Amino acid sequence: MKLFDVYPLFDMEIARGKGCRVWDAEGNEYLDLYGGHAVISVGHGHLEYVAAITNQLNRLGFYSNYVKNSLQQELADRLGETSGYDDYSLFLINTGAEANENALKLASFHNGRRRVVTFRKSFHGRTSAAVRVTDNPAIIAPVNEGFPVTYLPFNAPELVEDELKKGDVSSVIIEGIQGVGGIQLPDDAFLKSLRDLCTQYGVCLILDEIQSGYGRSGRFFAHQYVGIRPDIITVAKGIANGFPMGAVLISPMFKPVYGMLGTTFGGNHLACAAAISVLDIMKKERLIENAARVGAYLQDELHRIPGIREIRGKGLMIGIDFAEPVKELRYRLLFGERVFTGIAGTHTIRLLPPLCLTQDEAADFIVRLRRALGL
Repeated sequence: MKLFDVYPLFDMEIARGKGCRVWDAEGNEYLDLYGGHAVISVGHGHLEYVAAITNQLNRLGFYSNYVKNSLQQELADRLGETSGYDDYSLFLINTGAEANENALKLASFHNGRRRVVTFRKSFHGRTSAAVRVTDNPAIIAPVNEGFPVTYLPFNAPELVEDELKKGDVSSVIIEGIQGVGGIQLPDDAFLKSLRDLCTQYGVCLILDEIQSGYGRSGRFFAHQYVGIRPDIITVAKGIANGFPMGAVLISPMFKPVYGMLGTTFGGNHLACAAAISVLDIMKKERLIENAARVGAYLQDELHRIPGIREIRGKGLMIGIDFAEPVKELRYRLLFGERVFTGIAGTHTIRLLPPLCLTQDEAADFIVRLRRALGL
């Protein structure tokens, strides 16, 4: 059987990792400034993380959600305390797309409406409802077009209000910082307006913090720079440092009903053990503060490099915009300088390293980037 060919792959295999470095099957070492697509939060191969999963697996790997799993409540308690949302409820699933699916469904259950307002350049996942609210027609199949969605530009609250006042909008969904869209940040005033408008018109505000959350921005959630509180927050990526997991943080205004939501693998014992260890490590090693500090250093150093058109982002979620397409630059970084980075669109290099990236490693990246640029 062949693998279904959906990804253009680099001709290499990563065999192991430690901290912010990975090694391929031939033993070549790489500096990881991409974190497996913002997934590696506490670093590759962290000993406490590995021990937490191993110890849990030695006791029990999985059992169904028809019985109590005290690890779920322990995770909810830790996450509530760390994030500042201890009055919210937690629903555990497996992926970011699944988190957004359930968030959209909760909103529709709550107010009985169908239409969703989303934003241009958005990315919320590849499953049914999540892909429908993603601004990429190429990945929306006809079967996904079953409910009405309106795509609006960032930072235009008057256009949002025009839609909300029609009375049929269930939810507004927005990323804390757009990732796939090129590290685009909504204005603070715009996010505050969204909060006010959603409250005024009885619409649920969903903050997709799947890529921008879990400390990546230098705050636990990117929207916390603005001081708003969404009705629903979705997370995944760094929540379990590579173990598949997603979650929905749910305002007290939502009342659970048996059968409303469900999952087979969500909140399983191994995933919870991994996620609890991530929060422990983040607190012990002050990784959120590290993301803010090292991210600021990176942006300062990037501003000294000629030829960069724009630098966007917060913490360790940074977009580097160039006038020319970056495909060849990314290739030189990977195969010439042995640095993993990402791209967004045609002109943006995307940095999403583990939150344990040190200032020395950031300085090392700057040296390698300069060489790749011929400086």
